[in-house]
Amino acid sequence: MTDQIDTEFVRGQFPGLSNGWILMDNAGGSQILQSGIDRISGFLTNEFVQHGGSYELSQKAENTLHEARCAAQLLVNAELAEEIIFASSSTVSIANLARAMKSQFAAGDEIILSTGDHESNIGAWEQFEKIGVTVKFWPVDPVSLTLKLDDLEPLLSDKVKLVCVHHVSNILGVANPVKEIAEVVHKYGAKICVDGVAFAPHRAVDVQDWDIDFYVMSLYKFYGPHCSVLYGKYELLLELDPIYHNFYGKEIVPGKLEPGDPNYELTSAIPCIPEYLIELGRRSGGQGSSRELLCAGFEAITRQEDYLVNEVLRFLGARNNCSIVGPAVNVNSSRLPIISFKVGGMDADEICQAMDKYKIAIRFGEFHANRLIESLKASENNGVVRISLAHYNTIEEVRALIAALTQVFEGQRYEENAGCSQA
Repeated sequence: MTDQIDTEFVRGQFPGLSNGWILMDNAGGSQILQSGIDRISGFLTNEFVQHGGSYELSQKAENTLHEARCAAQLLVNAELAEEIIFASSSTVSIANLARAMKSQFAAGDEIILSTGDHESNIGAWEQFEKIGVTVKFWPVDPVSLTLKLDDLEPLLSDKVKLVCVHHVSNILGVANPVKEIAEVVHKYGAKICVDGVAFAPHRAVDVQDWDIDFYVMSLYKFYGPHCSVLYGKYELLLELDPIYHNFYGKEIVPGKLEPGDPNYELTSAIPCIPEYLIELGRRSGGQGSSRELLCAGFEAITRQEDYLVNEVLRFLGARNNCSIVGPAVNVNSSRLPIISFKVGGMDADEICQAMDKYKIAIRFGEFHANRLIESLKASENNGVVRISLAHYNTIEEVRALIAALTQVFEGQRYEENAGCSQA
């Protein structure tokens, strides 16, 4: 079998793929599109002025920021561009949201967090315990390694004001049914905040269809610049307290939620992402509106990633000394290309450092999901090894990965021409 996507077109859009490395640490940070680099350079060259002026260049720079909001609006299928809030990272986005939301909570209220979340969607909300809010944890099921709705419902009551959950764990790689979760949460009158960082680069986001209150994603893990997007329903954003200057009223959305203003040059690159996805959808046979073409692009991404994931899972699952952390099979494309594992008798860092010699970039550790790692009793031997693929990875690269891992697992010494071709 061959790649399920036009890899010549795809890889031609990402200049960082020609640096001699096989890049399989994409959950930590993906490559940026050349068109994004061009947009940043163009902004710094032609529009690098302060916003808010009456003169033409300032107005042009302001319009560039609005175009970035519209691009992010398309990515998540928000109703309004003003529902898009920018920050430097998802950690900052969630911390800003918590700060702006704090006055809505009082002693006796409750927040439900997931033990499977990245610390960004836990730590910011745990701070509310200082004002008397009770924090309860929805545990990842130890058998299925998924979040079960049957475990959520007993935690819910009219005291619960917010439920925070990850769309996909950056360790387990399995998608949670956020639409069904939101329906249950709203039944009890609570709001839902979803960490979509590990989901958004791989599948189409639809906050309207899922009825999500708040959704966050990191664009530097989504083929773009190092910044983040927080989506919020407009009526809920209006209720939030300003976290910018004291003369920013509650009605100033989104400005009141972007202290210090967005990074103008980085946000200028954001339209490169939907443009690329739309072109990928068109080349894959998609038709219709921009949103329909974007979804077709994600369908092409899913086909390629399914193929690569299944190859890696088959290899790891066939080895007696390997333990996959998370579902070992990909059912109905629910297993995203984030694969963590442990190897008996080997430290995680030892494996990654050995792979460095093959110029194959993977990663080890706990990935700021320490509570999940500890609950799985997987923190020993320096945590887990994580392979995180993207659709621009190829089957030749996966085969090179498998060949190199085989040598590392079997204790063979690396040689310059060991036969692990790096296509």
